[in-house]
Amino acid sequence: MTDDDPLVLALDDERADLERAGGKGASLARLAAAGLPVPPGFHVTTAAYRRFVAAHGLQERIVELAAAASPDRPETCDAAAEKISALFAGQPMPAEVAEAVAAAYRAVGENDPAVAVRSSATAEDLPEMSFAGQQETYLNIHGTPEVLDAVKRCWASLWTARAIGYRARQGIDSGDVSLAVVVQELVPADAAGVLFTADPLTGARDRVMVNAAWGLGEAVVSGQVSPDTLVVAKAGGSILRQDVSVKEVMTVRTADGTHEQPVPADLRERPVLDSGQAAGLARLAVEIEELYGQPMDIEWARHDGRLHILQARPITALPEAREVDWELPDPKGKYVRGSVTELLPEPLSPLFATLGLDAWKQATLEHYRSVGLPYFDEPFAVIGGYAYYNVAYTAGMMARMMVAQPLFLASTLPKALRTAPERFREAHADYAAVAARWHAADVGAAPAGELLSGVREIVEAAAHYYGAIQSGVLPAAYISESMFTAAYKLVKRPGDPLPVAFLLGFEHKPLRAEKALYDLACWGREHPGQDISDRFAAYLAEFGDTVYDLDFAKPLPAEDPEPLLQTLRFFQTGETPGPHERQRAAVEAREQAVRRLQARRGPRAAFARRMLRWAQKIAPLREDGLADVGLGWPAARRALRELGRRLVAAGALAAQDDVFWLRLDELAAAVGALDSGHGSPADSREAVAERRAAWQAQKAVAPPHALPAEGGTKVLGIDFSRLLPGHRNDGDSDVIKGVPGSPGRVTAPARIIHGPDEFDRMRPGDVLVARITTPAWTSLFALASAVVTDVGGPLSHSSIVAREYRIPAVLGTGAATGRLVDGRPVVVDGDAGTVTPVHS
Repeated sequence: MTDDDPLVLALDDERADLERAGGKGASLARLAAAGLPVPPGFHVTTAAYRRFVAAHGLQERIVELAAAASPDRPETCDAAAEKISALFAGQPMPAEVAEAVAAAYRAVGENDPAVAVRSSATAEDLPEMSFAGQQETYLNIHGTPEVLDAVKRCWASLWTARAIGYRARQGIDSGDVSLAVVVQELVPADAAGVLFTADPLTGARDRVMVNAAWGLGEAVVSGQVSPDTLVVAKAGGSILRQDVSVKEVMTVRTADGTHEQPVPADLRERPVLDSGQAAGLARLAVEIEELYGQPMDIEWARHDGRLHILQARPITALPEAREVDWELPDPKGKYVRGSVTELLPEPLSPLFATLGLDAWKQATLEHYRSVGLPYFDEPFAVIGGYAYYNVAYTAGMMARMMVAQPLFLASTLPKALRTAPERFREAHADYAAVAARWHAADVGAAPAGELLSGVREIVEAAAHYYGAIQSGVLPAAYISESMFTAAYKLVKRPGDPLPVAFLLGFEHKPLRAEKALYDLACWGREHPGQDISDRFAAYLAEFGDTVYDLDFAKPLPAEDPEPLLQTLRFFQTGETPGPHERQRAAVEAREQAVRRLQARRGPRAAFARRMLRWAQKIAPLREDGLADVGLGWPAARRALRELGRRLVAAGALAAQDDVFWLRLDELAAAVGALDSGHGSPADSREAVAERRAAWQAQKAVAPPHALPAEGGTKVLGIDFSRLLPGHRNDGDSDVIKGVPGSPGRVTAPARIIHGPDEFDRMRPGDVLVARITTPAWTSLFALASAVVTDVGGPLSHSSIVAREYRIPAVLGTGAATGRLVDGRPVVVDGDAGTVTPVHS
């Protein structure tokens, strides 16, 4: 470059390269030259910056001050930045620079158009570095004097404390940097945001991820607002996922700049983008990605329905794109997700897959042997990271099953159903004793091998306990309710209550937990300003072991109580009837229904009453049982995290919780090395990072309900997968079909919740849409107007709790979380078992 280099350049000038126009400017020049919808403007080149610095003899002093700053001592960076800023502020703009900028500004438009003045450094927006946010941007600048002042402030921002420290850490010589400035017409955006031309979580290249908020895009870029998030297919532009957030603030123009103001009430929960605009953004994203030949991070804005591109830079950190492998362990096998897998909505951690699932396998085989029925050697499989049940019944197995069934049906099953409550209580007592013993143990002093043995003992006790539920309480509940319903229909008269009314209002752990949380909210409302933390801690001590997910790698409510706090805050508003009132109403309705039935005479009524007594005896145990599956998980997690701490100290892991990403054989070998004192545990940090990345890719997809997808559960020529609700959702119809779980009909926004980290997105009156719900999800039912799940049946947790709350439920859709659009209204018909999107 020479002294003859231009001081300003047109926005699309081919000379606007990195050296003259900086990273941001060079990228905008490329976009504008390609004909993309970039707002008009011009570059104030690095030659203008150098002319200013040279005219006032500032370079040597600037470099000296920057060199004296240390990134490890922030106060030195602050001091250097303050002195350099004063140097810039105290000097006038050279006349030739001021004249060139003023002429270029007049060419943008008449009557002093509003412009954005953005810094563009020569070491910025490069594939190997991310300098985003290091220099300043000034919006809504009017008039030549204000533009010239903003340009000078941008130059000074090359030397902010943050920029000085960042360059020092990156080893960039302060004498080698200079700054260009981009001046563009300001888009008076009604909406704006950023998008990525690949999924930044999974690395998938076939989709774009869009963040969108109302107003100017600064609130999104700076993180001041939680934007809507959309995932849009590159091919066709269809919305694959849309999460509509509550947008509290927006950045808007004012007479002298910009400021944040509240979003109008009618826009806060409205989607920012419709399907056509999302598809339009996806098309622009593909065009820009093809122009650059790599995944891009793009800033965009919308005004009067037209989309504008404000910036594009390479994505600096993108995980390797991964495909989920759905290869079957047995190519001829048949697998479904059901039963215990309903408590495992996400991909399994490696440790649970090899320790937890094996314990469940042994408990399952033990149960089948005890009742004299043949079963698979491998009842479970991990496919695509998810847990599946093996249902590959061969002709030989079916024949052995038929031979064993007469004795089973005549003797074993009736005895199992009759003794279900006693066996459940015994298993619960055994499990509680194991959990209590290890809860009291000093894990810090125990040898590593003893800790791993304790974890095995806890997990085996949990699996045995679940086996008692699965082989006794659950079938007893299914059969008793079904038999009562059938018997009741024989004596039911017009105007009589539904069968479900007879089974509601009983006390169980999830209800006790909800009442305790509600009472805590009432106490807080009655004692404003008083500390509630001790009372909340006591609540967590009693109910904090109810699992969000059966995988012990997942934090428990006691460790991650934020989802509960969301419900606590809602209860504190006093805007909903409490659980005490709801239970009283259910009990009253149940007792009235029972009195009606008791007044009936005849053998059919007597049989219905007998079946009712059985069903009412079992009903509370079902929810109590499932709620306590994680009873031993606090102790198990404490022991495992202690092992993780020791492995971090030994250099084998990077973080304590990485222990859950080891397989059992690896953990056993590491434990042996820790206890022997000979040699070090194997370094597993790279393997853990690889497994975490694979898990993220698996989590991003919805697991098929049955595998293989076609004929996945065909046994003896009958394709049972066609009987699964999700199978009926493969067509073109908007209507999603499932199993009726709780009666009623509601129209409300769908809120797709993937896990407890998203509980705070739920708003009163939303339709809760989830893959599954476990007892720890019960707090969300207080907010929901209806429930829709991918997995589950009429007697699953979702159905039971929805009936308690008297809200509609449609379960086992197999497709709702993937097909519904977050925030868009749906009609949930709990009688018909259908979910229908409402099109505006």
